[in-house]
Amino acid sequence: MKLLFLIGNAAVGKMTVGQELMKITGLRLFHNHMTIEPVIEIFGSYNSQVINRLREVVFEEYAASENYGMIFTYMWAFDQPADWDYLEHVKNIFLQKNKDTEFYYVELTAPQEIRLQRNITENRLKNKASKNDIPLSNQRLVDADKKHRLESYDGEIPFENYIKIDNSNLTPGGVAQEIKNRFQL
Repeated sequence: MKLLFLIGNAAVGKMTVGQELMKITGLRLFHNHMTIEPVIEIFGSYNSQVINRLREVVFEEYAASENYGMIFTYMWAFDQPADWDYLEHVKNIFLQKNKDTEFYYVELTAPQEIRLQRNITENRLKNKASKNDIPLSNQRLVDADKKHRLESYDGEIPFENYIKIDNSNLTPGGVAQEIKNRFQL
């Protein structure tokens, strides 16, 4: 089993790169909005407790499956110890079900002005209904940049299978191919 954490700031391209990576590997994509959007639709607002419980079920069942592996997208606030702990928690779910699980970490980066352009792309709006209020979504992106550190410092990530890619001027398919080649997926 393989678990690839595809991390990065809002609208950096995690889901889109994950979609392309899924096409060229046997990995399945579980992007964070696959749990966020249904919860918002059902409850009428963001409910982190329900979202996290849904993710737990998916992780547990997937880790116990015979599938090749998963891509999980995550917006990691590096200044929040709870986010570091969460990734360790997810890793432990997989290790409990399959001690031979291999973990990979890909951090995508791009400046805010590029991410604001990506925030309104057709693919993003189609897959993330909560982003359809463009002014509100843009404001949340800007506010998140002010509130948290959403890009790692050089040398901060201690994991062996880690790469950081500035995808400002790269196609999602090109980034996916780079990831596939680097980790031989």
